[in-house]
Amino acid sequence: MVPSVLIVDDEKHTREGLQQALVDSYDVSLAASADEAFNLMDAQPFDVIVTDLRMPGKSGLKVIDKALAQPNRPAVLMMTAYGNIETAVEAMKRGAVDFLTKPVNIERLEVLIQRALKAKTLEVEVKQLHERLDEKFSFEGIIGNSPKLHEVIDRVKLVAPSRATILIEGESGTGKELIAQAIHQSSSRSRGPFLAVHCAALSENLLESELFGHERGSFTGATERRIGRFESADGGTLFLDEIGEISASTQVKLLRFLETKSIERVGGSKPIDLDVRLVAATNRTLEQLVRDGKFREDLFFRLNVVRITMPPLRERAEDVPLLLGHYITAFSEENGVPPLTIEPGALATLQAYPWPGNIRELRNFCENAVVLRRGRSLSEYDLEPRYRDATLAGATGPAPTPGAPGSTVLGGAVPTSFSVEENEKRLLREALIKSRGNRTKAAELMGISRRTLHRKIAQWPELDVVD
Repeated sequence: MVPSVLIVDDEKHTREGLQQALVDSYDVSLAASADEAFNLMDAQPFDVIVTDLRMPGKSGLKVIDKALAQPNRPAVLMMTAYGNIETAVEAMKRGAVDFLTKPVNIERLEVLIQRALKAKTLEVEVKQLHERLDEKFSFEGIIGNSPKLHEVIDRVKLVAPSRATILIEGESGTGKELIAQAIHQSSSRSRGPFLAVHCAALSENLLESELFGHERGSFTGATERRIGRFESADGGTLFLDEIGEISASTQVKLLRFLETKSIERVGGSKPIDLDVRLVAATNRTLEQLVRDGKFREDLFFRLNVVRITMPPLRERAEDVPLLLGHYITAFSEENGVPPLTIEPGALATLQAYPWPGNIRELRNFCENAVVLRRGRSLSEYDLEPRYRDATLAGATGPAPTPGAPGSTVLGGAVPTSFSVEENEKRLLREALIKSRGNRTKAAELMGISRRTLHRKIAQWPELDVVD
């Protein structure tokens, strides 16, 4: 689409001269006064406005004000034959992106228009990025409808607008960083930086330098000053994951920041005041670390102003179908393939699976399922044995050891606590899974006739098996 330019000048030869110079590259409109420019701006949007400063009636400064009040704000360039420092400063204060003096140098005008268009494009992209971030990390972007997740979201909504330090607890993979990002995006700091540091991934010396920065010459290899994550996060939020892994010396420096809101770079002695909100996370019990003498009690109390506990996925099984649908769709779009349909039997098995790796494990499962797909649907027979075995173990107790007393030709063992019916149903289910639903093969594995197999399936329709 050709960029649109509005030229506003009371001198006819200037308007038309600029139009002739720009018409090959731009869609150019002309206005002889500020009022005429106002009417054109109300009728259509413009990408760039080039306006004279001094005109009969309203001045070019009023054109700037009108332009910047438009929904799709154009970039404004000011031009005048009365160029001086005061005029330029006033125009820039009003919102003009640059200033030209008459007679206008056409080459410079074209350069400034191109520069203004690039800046406008960048502004739109940044706005769209913020909107996508707000959507992705808003409460609506957190997937799930379980009561335990709602408790977390309700708590986050209460604390996000505050300045309080927050401690997020939960097993690995439960989405602690996503909650930290939601807190940031829902706070007054949302247009500031959000920086995450995974404390367990760095050694003690590297972590201190990463967090607090260092001065040149502070240690071997420190050839120049480095700004740390605390300084980079000024005006925003710093998320420290696995806070329970930091060393004693780093704990002291972190405590100092929480008490004074200032830091010192490694090798430095000058305090640096900062406005940073701290959100920490851990998959360990900090109280136990305090009792073991591995974590400072005073730092724990400073961090534990507001505590949010993330429930493991096994405690919010009702959210599993929603998460599966979300990630299957996302990875299907990413790989340019139609979304997989999860059949009822597979969905029931996955919903009953305890997901020890939580959402991270479920996400990896979905990507694997999409990439290694054999068709357009995912059946129970496509699942790895560990998903089915874990489901059976959860329903009947610990999974038996192959080869133990009571094992069968199917490779499993029958716990002595099973009833006869439970044993038979379990063996039938495993036979059908191993035969991928082929009833003839399943009957052979069971050592029974196909007619008997059909009768058993009719007796237990929940197996939901077809040829």
